[in-house]
Amino acid sequence: MLVPVILSGGAGTRLWPVSREGHPKPFMRLADGQSLLQKTFLRGARQEGAGEVLTITNRDYYFRSKDEYAALRQREPRQSFLLEPCGRNTAPAILLGAFKVREAHGDDAVMLVLPADHLIADTAGFARHVQHAVAAARQGKLVTFGIVPTAPETGFGYIACGAADGHIRQVRGFVEKPSLEVAQGYLASGDYLWNSGMFCFTAGAALAAFREHCPALFAAGEACWAASRGEGSATTEIDADSFAGLEDISIDYAIMEKAANVAVAPASFDWSDIGSWNAMSQLVEPDENNNRAIGETITFASHGCYIHGDDRLIAALGVDDLIVVDTPDALLISHKDHTQDVKKVVQKLKTMGHDSYRLHRTVSLPWGTYTVLEEGDRYKIKRIEVKPGASLSLQMHHHRNEHWIVVSGMARVTNGEKGEFLVHTNESTYIPAGHKHRLENPGVIDLVMIEVQSGEYLGEDDIVRFADNYGRN
Repeated sequence: MLVPVILSGGAGTRLWPVSREGHPKPFMRLADGQSLLQKTFLRGARQEGAGEVLTITNRDYYFRSKDEYAALRQREPRQSFLLEPCGRNTAPAILLGAFKVREAHGDDAVMLVLPADHLIADTAGFARHVQHAVAAARQGKLVTFGIVPTAPETGFGYIACGAADGHIRQVRGFVEKPSLEVAQGYLASGDYLWNSGMFCFTAGAALAAFREHCPALFAAGEACWAASRGEGSATTEIDADSFAGLEDISIDYAIMEKAANVAVAPASFDWSDIGSWNAMSQLVEPDENNNRAIGETITFASHGCYIHGDDRLIAALGVDDLIVVDTPDALLISHKDHTQDVKKVVQKLKTMGHDSYRLHRTVSLPWGTYTVLEEGDRYKIKRIEVKPGASLSLQMHHHRNEHWIVVSGMARVTNGEKGEFLVHTNESTYIPAGHKHRLENPGVIDLVMIEVQSGEYLGEDDIVRFADNYGRN
């Protein structure tokens, strides 16, 4: 059994304002309409012998991830999920994943660990290298994938290679991000590879390495697994209290840099971790002035720019080497040399308490989406879209009143003492503050509504849930 294990999480702060805490990098869509998460799922699912794809992600991204997979209409292989209550780096995630894979398929099941935010176009080349790695993993090796470097990159870690054993090489060591001069030496030597963050090993070999090299983390992880909900089922929720106490450490530091049975598969296929807007721009064909654009764009006397638009026309006149990323509620303008500093903007927004580090104007939730159309003193106007058969929680607000107008579809509404009733297209209803209420879509088409909120406080945290289909508090 081969089990591709997708690690899906992280805010992708260098790709703000498209990637945000509530809409992280794996959900970003590329020019062909597929998200990075969808591409990673397909890349894993299509490997020879893949009998299950396990996705390890934050619980907040669970329903969105299921929707992403459902849109692919890929029924095989089986899907399973391991839901983290918080982020604790790659080692705890892979450790808990190994417990889950071993429970379902035994010690000899091979785990192919794939970050959800990487992009590989040469899927045939990737598959060949996976088979080499799987063969080594079945011999007890802990295999990492090393990318043959094409430039003296200073933003990647490197793997120092030893002797070759067929398609696999021994690992002499791991090196942190080097200076430019050192990276140039690595490139010239031919004995160093970029550390891709992709791995292949059996569940038993991974657990044995954790037990030997990180005994405290292994013991804590074993206790956490025993306390987690969903044993034996496709979806497991990790116990929040015990998981929060696990060491925040990467798989490289935890076992790969310590174990003696580590090998590397030198990979010649194309690979990008899309770690900045510069990297994203390389996915777009340039024009005669080396400008690259997504969306409606006009350029005059401009060179080397990347312009990423959403809804409106962007014109660039007499500028060079700029990154321009426009979204409905935030605009990024950066020189190409400073794209690694975008994370500083996100840190500043967090310090300010500004919602744009966390949410887009359109927010995806398990039941559908809402878009903030306008807001001001004591009012907010939203467009709400509810998926067929979906429902919001039975809830109440302390401070705001809501007026709902159905634009299309049909709503089933629960509203205080009025009980349950239907609201059809072009009809409306009023929800006073303090009333228990619920919105459902009983139909087979999307329910679209306009919601007008009014009151002293309109924050999204003014909500008391009494019943919820999605396990939210």
